[in-house]
Amino acid sequence: MNQRDYSYYEAHAADVNLDEITSSEYKKQDLQWLRDGDRSNSSIHRSILVGRSGDFTFGEGDDLGWLGYFIGRSESLRNLRIAGLSEIDDEGGGREQQMIHALGDGIARSRSIQHVDLWNLSNEGFATIARVLGNLTQLEGFYYYSSRNNDRINDCVTIGTLLESGVWNLKQLSLSRSNIGDTGVVALANGLTGIESSLKELNLSENSIGSEGLSTLVAALANCMCLERLDLSCNDFSMAAAGLRSLSDWLQTAALTLDKLCLFDCGITDEGLQALIEGAANHCKDISLSENRNITTSGWRCLSTSLQSERCRLENLHLCYMGIEDGSAEILARGLVGNKSLKYLHLFDEDEEHISITPAGWSAFSNVLCDTSTVNNTYLSNHTLQVLWDYNYVPYWDYFKEYEVYEEYKSSRRARVQYLKLNKYHPQHAARCKILMHHSHLDMAPLLQWDLKCLPLAIGWFERAKLCTTLPVDEDESALLEESDEEFESRILTAMYQFVRGAPKKVLERRDELTLVAAYDDKIAMVEEQNKRLHEDVEQRDRKIAQLEQKLREIAQSAMDALDGEE
Repeated sequence: MNQRDYSYYEAHAADVNLDEITSSEYKKQDLQWLRDGDRSNSSIHRSILVGRSGDFTFGEGDDLGWLGYFIGRSESLRNLRIAGLSEIDDEGGGREQQMIHALGDGIARSRSIQHVDLWNLSNEGFATIARVLGNLTQLEGFYYYSSRNNDRINDCVTIGTLLESGVWNLKQLSLSRSNIGDTGVVALANGLTGIESSLKELNLSENSIGSEGLSTLVAALANCMCLERLDLSCNDFSMAAAGLRSLSDWLQTAALTLDKLCLFDCGITDEGLQALIEGAANHCKDISLSENRNITTSGWRCLSTSLQSERCRLENLHLCYMGIEDGSAEILARGLVGNKSLKYLHLFDEDEEHISITPAGWSAFSNVLCDTSTVNNTYLSNHTLQVLWDYNYVPYWDYFKEYEVYEEYKSSRRARVQYLKLNKYHPQHAARCKILMHHSHLDMAPLLQWDLKCLPLAIGWFERAKLCTTLPVDEDESALLEESDEEFESRILTAMYQFVRGAPKKVLERRDELTLVAAYDDKIAMVEEQNKRLHEDVEQRDRKIAQLEQKLREIAQSAMDALDGEE
């Protein structure tokens, strides 16, 4: 066959029949889209898939050489995925060999591809594609996956070399589910050191990484100051306390804050959690520790203490599928006392056999969300948490074994969900609303030690709290407090009465000097004027009555005198 290189495709591009170089209508449309340079919004993130059955591939009538040519010319292609590219067959004059090189040549010429995904490539296929990836200086995302028994370590060395060369400014790098192990991490290390500030997301989940590999990785990430997401899920950290300690130390010393740290199903123990959690809780917004079932009471206590820290900035914590029981729930609940950052606490477990929290355990969270024992404790309750477990999920009643227990759970759950929604939709009013919901009478006596100086503050608090009588927690629900204006006004009058009654007389005598009177002079003057008019009306009425009585006496006296004269 004739030698086909880029010049060949360039010379024949105007005359090529797309039906003859593709095996289906939708592939023809893909080539047409690449050729015509469609840059409409509907196609700007369009992908081309190569190598799998149903995609562009060998042996199905698809000419991958032409595909490579059009990829190189396209200004719209953003995503390229090459999956399952098998060993190249040199029979038939080396046609497949020419096509794969033409495909690679086209990819190398692209200036629009931003994301490349290599999926289960053969050794030769990976080597062929990797040789041209260094030309894609605009590349932002690189994704590698291999479940084959090929040489993954050599692949890691190749990827590390590309990273170290500095030609890429990657934002996303993923080698998930490739079983690269600690050796693979070592092969990547120099490349990660060289990538420096551009990397934002790194996914090394399901790779059989242990403590040594974790420590190597942390050292390699020292310069990745813009890293936002780190996924190390499904690696074996059961004996990796030292590696987790290095991760914690790095988080505390590096000038960065991770948005998300995933450590799902890593076999983390109490020792590992204690090594990790201080740096993680203080420097991560989102942490997944789900399905680390080796954590026991001592681990939960350490986590609870970290949640109570003023430095804690954790907003989202995943603790699903961990078989948490009442004792652990109570420990976690204590960690929420005073916490001002955590909004989402996920404890969901689809397997009901692992849902071990009873109504007693859930009540610990309810008390943290709203401690009704005193007004002050209600004020100091947690007004930040918005999601606990999954509050849209309610177990079937037979999970609780006894119907009465289920009813108790539903009742406490309704209040708990209301507190969570109040925190979510009206966080600035949550404390005041909870106080009004559970304390009809507010004792002002503790404030009287400052005479009337606190009265303006108390009145101002009530004025701000008035909104709570109209706030809904859902679009379809009624207000939290179904309280009339008259009922709410009585709260204010009761508070004022306590102040006036409890204040010393000498304080009341100098009321003109108080800030309160300055704020309420008009109201007080109006009341006094009304009282004055009422007093004048009463005096006038009394005078008229006296006059009428006098006239009656005079008439009676005249009548008596007349009777005496007749006698």
